[in-house]
Amino acid sequence: MSESTSSSTKNRTLLAVIGDEDSITGLLLAGIGHINENQKKNFLVVDAKTQVSTIEAAFQDFTERKDIAILLINQHVRSNFNRLMAAAQSAAIQIAEKIRPTVDRYQQAFPALLEIPSKDHPYDPSKDSVLKRVQKLFGE
Repeated sequence: MSESTSSSTKNRTLLAVIGDEDSITGLLLAGIGHINENQKKNFLVVDAKTQVSTIEAAFQDFTERKDIAILLINQHVRSNFNRLMAAAQSAAIQIAEKIRPTVDRYQQAFPALLEIPSKDHPYDPSKDSVLKRVQKLFGE
């Protein structure tokens, strides 16, 4: 690793998360929560009312910050309302899917971007942009 690379990565000590309430709560309980001197959080809770522009703005902010090493983003989120109405309707809010073009365009090594499953939906490898790039590398 070159000196410039190591100096640019040594300050990257935080995880950032864009996800549903359950994922964020679990990760905050695990100790990832941080609020910097500018009162910026390293997480965004997404629900059915969250605007796509808000999710994209958080994604941009997290990927531009120099203190974040890894950005976790839920592929799917089920809102509290949808949990209550699950018998009648099983619609999911797809966080990564809502901003898929932005996620797919992201090519930087840091922060590393990882799509994670939510409590109610399993991980879907066919939607993961990073996995798609790895598969292309190996000619799959």
